[in-house]
Amino acid sequence: MIETRIAQLPDTDLYTLQLPSKSESLVTVENFIEKIKDRYSIDEDTYANILTCLSEAVINAVIHGNKEDPYKKVFMNLEVQHKKLIITIADEGPGFDYHNIPDPTDPENLEKLTGRGVFIIKQLADQCIFNGPGNELELHFKI
Repeated sequence: MIETRIAQLPDTDLYTLQLPSKSESLVTVENFIEKIKDRYSIDEDTYANILTCLSEAVINAVIHGNKEDPYKKVFMNLEVQHKKLIITIADEGPGFDYHNIPDPTDPENLEKLTGRGVFIIKQLADQCIFNGPGNELELHFKI
């Protein structure tokens, strides 16, 4: 894992992480976000939403995007602006069609054990933007 503060502008701080494609990377993300919470005095509810969204996004990137390929990375960029946090998570996979995800609230999907990650992210983030191919996700949070 590489954590780098890449810029400190008058109203913006930028950070980047490179994570290996393994589930243990979640611990790194959790520790990093806890530092961000403390550094920018993020309230507990917003912190919980950020942590939940990032857990879902990173696990999706590792498992579905990079197929747990040890030669591929998950990239996370974090930008802190005045009262706003923008996080980008990208993997090296081909992406997916985020427009055609089954609705986990449909009765036929309620018993399924998977398929709720993107739904949860969309509910908890203030804004959720996928890039065209679907291998990069941008999350916005008011802090």
